[in-house]
Amino acid sequence: MELEKYIKNSKTSYLAQSYKELDEKENTTKQMIASDPSLADLAHTELEEIKLQKEALLKQMEEILSAKGGFASGGKEDDEFPNEIILEMRAGAGGEEASLFAEELAHMYTRYAENKGWNVTVVDESRSAVGGYKEASFEIRGKDVYKNLRFETGVHRVQRVPATEKIGRVHTSTASVAVLPVRKKTSIEIKPSDLEIETSRSGGAGGQNVNKVETAVRIKHIPSGIDVRSTSQRSQLKNKEMAMSILIAKLEAKKEEEEAAKYSADRKNQIGTADRSEKIRTYNILQDRITDHRIKQSWHNIEKIMDGGIEPILEAMTTYDGKGTALDDSE
Repeated sequence: MELEKYIKNSKTSYLAQSYKELDEKENTTKQMIASDPSLADLAHTELEEIKLQKEALLKQMEEILSAKGGFASGGKEDDEFPNEIILEMRAGAGGEEASLFAEELAHMYTRYAENKGWNVTVVDESRSAVGGYKEASFEIRGKDVYKNLRFETGVHRVQRVPATEKIGRVHTSTASVAVLPVRKKTSIEIKPSDLEIETSRSGGAGGQNVNKVETAVRIKHIPSGIDVRSTSQRSQLKNKEMAMSILIAKLEAKKEEEEAAKYSADRKNQIGTADRSEKIRTYNILQDRITDHRIKQSWHNIEKIMDGGIEPILEAMTTYDGKGTALDDSE
């Protein structure tokens, strides 16, 4: 069959490579039968399995190219503000307390997403000894998801007295958030030879199928060193598709950050430049106050906000006119 259209598309090129490998395996098996007919019965089973794998790959590539199951395209607007994102959390400074904060941020965003009627899927998660998130990633799909959450990328800081603190000292911990848009159209080109793909058994709390099949997928993009994982899907092919979407989103974000850095003098007066190293917000638990340092605005009722009631903050960010002062590190 003609694979050219799948090879040219960055989201299906790695699947097309897998299809080619199955083609070669199929031809080798047929040659083996021709040279030794006594192996026909054994080889027949293998050929049936190859046929099923090829059909699954072809179906998946067609679904990706036709963007099946997605939201209605809004043309240029949909390309700028796609209805699908990858939301990443990573514990920063502060040890175990930072991992607990990362999980609380994840809860805030996922609760907000659920209240909006968006679809939330855990892509991968790594927990700390106390149960918080060392790192975690989620796929969130829904109308205007990127438009609403695009300014959340950066370092979030919490100031509070941890439950384990005996003499009441205030601790400061951080967690970084990354909001990566998943666009239907991309200019990123990925060569199959630039990828290292590994499979492993997905971890879990238990159950009949846990740890029996290698469904978890890790993809490393060799030129950039970017490493992504997907463990949430039940099939290896679906996890590969998810991991590739994340990889492309990360490569696009990296490209945008590099472009923004060229205009560093201008970006000090802007928000939403996707710099994950920027301290953007402080959550002061003792004073029941959340402050966004980019627009120098504060909100109270942290408990409600952390339970998904983040609309006032998001609205303030999206209506901000971009004429504020630079990030203030003195807070």
